[in-house]
Amino acid sequence: MLSRTASDLYWMSRYLERAENLARMLDVSYSLSLMPQDGRGDGLHELAMPLLITGTLEDYHERHGQLHAERLLHFFALDAANPASIYSCLGAARASAHAVRGRITADMWENINATWLDIRDIAQQGLSRYGMSRFCEWVKERSHLFRGATYGTIMRNDAFRFIRLGIFIERADNTLRLLDARYEMAGDQAAAVSDGTAHAYYQWSALLRALSSFEAYTEIYRDAPGSRQVAELLLLRADVPRSLRACSEEIAQILASLPGLNGRPAQRLAAEMDASLRFTTIDEILEEGLHAWLTDFIPLVRQLGDAIYSSYLEAA
Repeated sequence: MLSRTASDLYWMSRYLERAENLARMLDVSYSLSLMPQDGRGDGLHELAMPLLITGTLEDYHERHGQLHAERLLHFFALDAANPASIYSCLGAARASAHAVRGRITADMWENINATWLDIRDIAQQGLSRYGMSRFCEWVKERSHLFRGATYGTIMRNDAFRFIRLGIFIERADNTLRLLDARYEMAGDQAAAVSDGTAHAYYQWSALLRALSSFEAYTEIYRDAPGSRQVAELLLLRADVPRSLRACSEEIAQILASLPGLNGRPAQRLAAEMDASLRFTTIDEILEEGLHAWLTDFIPLVRQLGDAIYSSYLEAA
């Protein structure tokens, strides 16, 4: 497969997954901002969390000045001038899909094209009329529909593998960043927000729901959500679809199935990452410090993405 084609397929799925992840992130921040803040401000610190996670806080301040709830939501959801907005991600995904129209199925193209047309209509209405929670659910639903169309209609060839590769690289990075951000707010601050408080409970529950893992948590653990159990679930449980371990296994298997020798650096990095997670315990992570461990692991995912790019996607 030509590197340009592989790149468009890879980034098409990464941008769609990113849009879904942004919607999940925004939904949990918006929900928590509506709760009583117990002296922690007016909820703007929760709405600003997606800016911190994605590194767009400075860009927001340059364009909009002080934090403002309505401007924050628009900036992250429907701002065409913000490359990190859901609107921009869906536009980029549609452009990549158009470039490889001949390598994806009609069902896939119709889904992603309809999604782009719909979000343009939503942008004209505005979030105040459409509704924030409704918008986030719509984004997740469209992503699910595209993934279902992909799994149900495309051949199991290299195109399918690069699409899946984009999904799991993006998902792994998002899980790490969301867990790190929520741990900083709910698990590693003063006693007022430590494990066991109502605020910490809602923080961890919101994170689990944002990653569609709350039901898995209640099935595995009996205790109320806390930093130890949530970290173990989202980092080391291979049977939880959005966990780091599950993403790592998928990435390693996909890379191992791609033909050719050019991908050996990426394959080696993926195998090392998968092995480290396979044989790591939550006690070892907590002994090092969850924030320190996450801070060290996030660059590894970025390094793996760079290796994938240089091995398969960079034009010769």
